[in-house]
This record gives sequence, C-alpha cells and structure tokens, in this order.
Amino acid sequence: MSLVEQQLGVAHLEDGTAIRFAVAGRGPVAIYVPGWVSHLELGWAVPAERQFYEGLADGRTLVRYDRPGCGLSGRPSRTDVVELELEVLHAVATAVGVDRFDLVGASFGAPLAVRWAARRPTSVTHLVLYGGWVDGDGVAAPAVREHVLGLVDQHWGFASDVLTEIFAPDADAGFRAMFSRYQRESTSASWAHQLLAACYDIDVADDLNQIRAPTSVIHRRDDRAVPLAEGERLAAGIDGATLTVLPGRTHIPFAGDTHSVLNAMRRGLGLPPLDRRTQPRLTPRQTQVAGLVSQGWSNRQIAEELVISERSAESHVERIRTRLGFRSRAQIAAWYVASNLVD
Repeated sequence: MSLVEQQLGVAHLEDGTAIRFAVAGRGPVAIYVPGWVSHLELGWAVPAERQFYEGLADGRTLVRYDRPGCGLSGRPSRTDVVELELEVLHAVATAVGVDRFDLVGASFGAPLAVRWAARRPTSVTHLVLYGGWVDGDGVAAPAVREHVLGLVDQHWGFASDVLTEIFAPDADAGFRAMFSRYQRESTSASWAHQLLAACYDIDVADDLNQIRAPTSVIHRRDDRAVPLAEGERLAAGIDGATLTVLPGRTHIPFAGDTHSVLNAMRRGLGLPPLDRRTQPRLTPRQTQVAGLVSQGWSNRQIAEELVISERSAESHVERIRTRLGFRSRAQIAAWYVASNLVD
C-alpha cells in the first residue's frame, strides 16, 4: 500500500500568531475543522486517525490545521475562541490559495463550520458535519459542565483520562492510553479549559438558516459525548440537509467503526465510497525497535540492548520512519502505543 504524505505549511494571524497546517492528497480543496484539540504530527502517527485522513484525501486536497494554542501552532493572546477560529480559517484558506472549498467539521469543528458557512455562504461548496451540536447547553447539564471544567483545571492528566472514556468508551486500551496522552501533549490545561468552555458556550441556532451549501449531517446513534438530538437539530435547521445516523457510542470519528464515518463523509463531499484498507506493517525487528523508541531510548541504548551497532540502530529507526511516513521519534512512539503493542 502506498502512503499518502502530508506537507506542513504555516499561516499567520493579524497579531502574528503562527498557524500550522498540513496538506495531503490531490483534487478540490477540503478544509477539516478539528475537534477541541489536535496535533498535526501526533495525529498523523495514530494508525486509525491517519487512515481516516488518507481516506478523506482520496479525491480531495485535504487541509488540516492546529488551532491557536494546540499542537504545532502558536499560543494566542486572545480568548475569544469562536471569532479567533473564523480568523484562522480565513488565514489557512488564504495561505492555501482558495476562496471556495469543501468544509468538514467534526465535534466542536461542526458548530464552528456552521458559523463560517453562515457568515460566508458563497465560500463553501459542500458542508459535512459530524458529531456536532447547535447549542452547547444540549451537550451536558450545567453541573456536569462545571465538574469537567474543574477537573481540567485541577488535574489535566486525570481529566484527559475521563474525557477519553467519554469520547471513546469502546476503544481498546492502546487507543485510550494514546488519546489521553495525545490530548495532554496537544495543549495546556489552561487552554484546554478555554476550548472546552467554548464548546459548551457556542450556540449556532441563528446561523442555520443562513447556510446555502449542500449539507450532510452525520451522527452516531448513542454518541456518549453529544446526544443524537443535537445532530437532528442541525439537520432540521439547515435547508435541504441530510442526516445519516450510524450505530455506535464513540464520539471520535476515527475510533469505532471509522470506515462507516469516512464513507458517510465522502458521500457528503460527492465522492465514491472506499474499500477498507490495510495498514503498513513493520518487521518483527522493526517492531521491537519501535517499542524501545516508545520508551524514550536513544540509538545507543537500543544498540546495547539488541547487541547491534549504533549505526544499525539508527538505520532501523530511519527505515521505520520511512515505512510509516513519519518525521520524528515522537510519532513512532505514538504509533506504537496506539497500535496496542505495549505489554
């Protein structure tokens, strides 16, 4: 199987904040608005997440970005998260060189995409919304919201575990361990609080009737994080929108039956469905080396453990990076954990 490669670029906001984005695939541009946190490089290292993006990039030039304060992007001085996101979308589209594009929003990205599509209706060719909501009040009761926000403030490590259980209740241990760490490495506790509060506060009810693009709403029936009723409200409020309800409790689009979510999104973009793909594999020795990399071992330590030369250890690491299409040892470590290879 040939791997899709991603190329990193940078856009700048008016205040100079650097926004990193990634481009993969070929075809008309589709911009993916992320959920509440993201990390372009670590996300590309998670097998299921990467395969999901590769599927969206088959027939589209997929553009993903880390919003301010997350992943590879700079930390903003502002806290008006929603208005800031609209500026980010404009900066990324300008950097890519497009003024019309498909827009895909997942989780928090869905109401943000709605706000953009309402403000700039002629810029969106297709709108695809997964796991989204109209009003943050419909996501969780006030007491639950305060409890979760308090957890994030007081113990970001434990809070990331709790949120992982909410977002991916049926995922295996490897995915849960990876995603908890992924959230912590994507942003700080203070900015996580700001983003989560924005998720709860956003209300796009008045935006729905301003949308003109063909719209597909996708929701899992028993989504543990966002009730199906919110997806139904999105579809009912947007003229001509279609609603696809899929089985499952998992909120994260690249966990659970990812393939069904992917093909539902592709239908919304006017693309044909894809067959399931196999993931690239490592040799037993490469898997062993990847495990040692995941423990933070240097090439010298790996060489001593495996009784090989340091140059051979370095070559193994380079071949792993080439086979998996990675740029860093951190990506190898994230891949190993997410692949549930940890003893």
